[in-house]
Amino acid sequence: MSRAPIGIIGGTGFGRLAALAETQRVDVSTPFGSASCPIIYGTIDQAPVAFLARHGNPHQIAPHRVNYRANIAALRQLGITQIIAINAVGGIADWAGPGAIAAPHQLIDYTHGRLSSFSDVDGQVVEHIDFTDPFSESLRQELLAAARRAAVQIHDGGVIAVTQGPRLETRAEIAKLRRDGSDLVGMTSMPEAVLAREAGIAYAALAVVANAAAGCGPDATIGMHEIEQTLAEAMQRVVSIVRAFLA
Repeated sequence: MSRAPIGIIGGTGFGRLAALAETQRVDVSTPFGSASCPIIYGTIDQAPVAFLARHGNPHQIAPHRVNYRANIAALRQLGITQIIAINAVGGIADWAGPGAIAAPHQLIDYTHGRLSSFSDVDGQVVEHIDFTDPFSESLRQELLAAARRAAVQIHDGGVIAVTQGPRLETRAEIAKLRRDGSDLVGMTSMPEAVLAREAGIAYAALAVVANAAAGCGPDATIGMHEIEQTLAEAMQRVVSIVRAFLA
């Protein structure tokens, strides 16, 4: 199979991509180690795709332990020029209820201790890349247009706060994130987005709200059963967007 021009990285609840007809699995070794799991080459409606499960398959790698550098380097080695990241997130903004899908336009990084640059290697030239707009605007607009063609409701924009995980946040932390201007909260957009920028790969995200963030919903606690149900339903709409994008 020829190299796939579109890379898709699936997160929690999206460890496999429905509608992907698998043709080949490729183990990729990089100077930064191995990717989270073999990259799956396949097609969706005859369009070539390379799919990578961010947390491994089965899901076993915590957000702060993902080898983001190896994942992005592996996709770059395979010739990927565009990445669609699928992220399960918590909703902070009033519009971000469970099941909502957004194409975020900005992020705030609250992570710590993660290897966040290909320059973090002795002897490597340090590059100060422009990260003013962390998501590729042209790719983001293509995803929004695809959602419209698929008749799937999607929120245009949003600021995603990226926290360390794997624990969910406290009420006080979410209140701070809201004051900081965050609409969504997730654990994996960084350093994934900045590494894609360093690698010269266009990168945009489909953020799926799995639950209301702490203190933002009617329930006192966040139940994993409800989260899993929400993500399973949302997967169908995500696939519809991806299909329309690839058509």
